[in-house]
Amino acid sequence: MPELPEVETTRRGIAPHVQGREIREVLVRQSRLRVPVPEDLADRLIGARLGEIRRRAKYLLLPVLSGEGGESAESVEIGETVASTEGTCTGASRADDGGGVREKGTLLWHLGMSGSLRIARLGELPRKHDHVDLVLEDGVILRYHDPRRFGFVDWLRDDEAHDTRLSRLGPEPLSQAFDGARLYALSRGRQAAVKPFLMDNAVVVGVGNIYASEALFLAGIDPRRAAGRIGRERYDRLAAAAKEVLAAAITQGGTTLRDFVSGTGEPGYFAQRLNVYGRAGAPCRRCGGELKHVTLGQRASVFCPRCQR
Repeated sequence: MPELPEVETTRRGIAPHVQGREIREVLVRQSRLRVPVPEDLADRLIGARLGEIRRRAKYLLLPVLSGEGGESAESVEIGETVASTEGTCTGASRADDGGGVREKGTLLWHLGMSGSLRIARLGELPRKHDHVDLVLEDGVILRYHDPRRFGFVDWLRDDEAHDTRLSRLGPEPLSQAFDGARLYALSRGRQAAVKPFLMDNAVVVGVGNIYASEALFLAGIDPRRAAGRIGRERYDRLAAAAKEVLAAAITQGGTTLRDFVSGTGEPGYFAQRLNVYGRAGAPCRRCGGELKHVTLGQRASVFCPRCQR
């Protein structure tokens, strides 16, 4: 499953090619995804422009912008500002008070278990499992590929704060809101193992199975240990380790184990740096002992009994 580094890698890969561009055509080859593709998606999108792409947890949010009287083809998204030949309006994700660029709504995209968003060009034939194309000006295509069809693209008319898929999420792991103090406070009285606790999206978003395993190894914490029996100092180390692992994975373009490719079609290379995930029975890179496998919260976990206590 694409986790936070893979989704962030996708965002960074596709953003320069699609932000500010007009949508000319929408092609839906398979609408039966985990959430069915909205029947009126083409009507909502054709003639509009894509704003600044954001990521929340493992979701990609693509603002869809329209202009009263037609916006300039030179309009592009820059941070929180839309710059155009007609002037500048701040807060592009909200209605413009000058009659220029305003937001119609937002595309909410989730890659599911095996999905990917990549950039294609006119003339590139779709492959099997290429389900949705957004054809943009200049021949750019934003193409969604999903062999298992567990992902989706949905339309958000209202503010994301009113969508329960987003409103109940915890803080981003690379933000200042996530730290050892938060882990310590939320873990008090918890008897569940620390690994499922760390993977709880209400605690912190985006720390999936791969990166939780790696962070616990770096912090020297046994994934089976009860969350409520870990002290503040060790949680400080765990939060720092999670940030380190996720930042490194983003730098390496994510982890490609089977299906994932970036927005430009490249695999992720962090798999070459994995210490424990997927290495049950292999020697620990730190102490040489045999790595053990255990199932926690219905997810496979690998750890070193010597290095992780």
